[in-house]
Amino acid sequence: MKILVCISSVPDTTSKINFTADKSAFDKNGIQWVINPLDEFALTKAIKLQESQGATVTVINVGDAATEPVVRKALAIGANDAVRVNLDPKDSYSTAKEIAAVAQNGGYDLILCGKESIDYNGGSVPGMVAQLLNQPFVNASVGLDVNGAEATAVREIEGGKETISVKLPAVIAGQKGLVDEKDLIIPNMRGIMSARTKPLQVVEPTSTEVKVQGVSYDSVPPRAAVKLVSPDNLDELVRLLHEEAKVI
Repeated sequence: MKILVCISSVPDTTSKINFTADKSAFDKNGIQWVINPLDEFALTKAIKLQESQGATVTVINVGDAATEPVVRKALAIGANDAVRVNLDPKDSYSTAKEIAAVAQNGGYDLILCGKESIDYNGGSVPGMVAQLLNQPFVNASVGLDVNGAEATAVREIEGGKETISVKLPAVIAGQKGLVDEKDLIIPNMRGIMSARTKPLQVVEPTSTEVKVQGVSYDSVPPRAAVKLVSPDNLDELVRLLHEEAKVI
């Protein structure tokens, strides 16, 4: 079985997010980059299938050369090889199109990815990849078993969970719960050293077409100062909630 795992490079959750002076772009200075956490759940699931079923695991990233340390970390976690599409992604469509192009030529049985990246939270790439490949798609998966040419996925729905059976090849977008957090793999020294020699293929994009473009960005407004109200002064509390907080 051949598995393709889509990973994106995102700012560490502890990074302070800033924008350029004209608010036209994200300021990348001083940012620590990591594997998108939801993609890491998908990668860990793929490594488990590698161990239990002898699957080969390829990771794919759409990004420029600056993303290679993140790709190498995925190799250190256990992926067999990697593909980097040499494109600075501008929208979900261009990203999905390049992933689909690689997948089309690679003959993969299963494509795994996180349901969204934690930077833009668009959540549209996995579905677009499935559509472009005309493959079944399961979103927000919290469980996955593979048996021959069929996969059984569990996804969260309003008020419960739904179990879905799909024929392979298919695209599965996972989230927290796809594997236990305690099972997430921290690369050891052996993995880090072996990652240096694992194949990392760089391919040029098939297109530079962009359908959606960001116009401007704004930071979250700073929190207002806290006002303390005496528990004996309920009239003042009601006035503040009504006139300033505007919640009643």
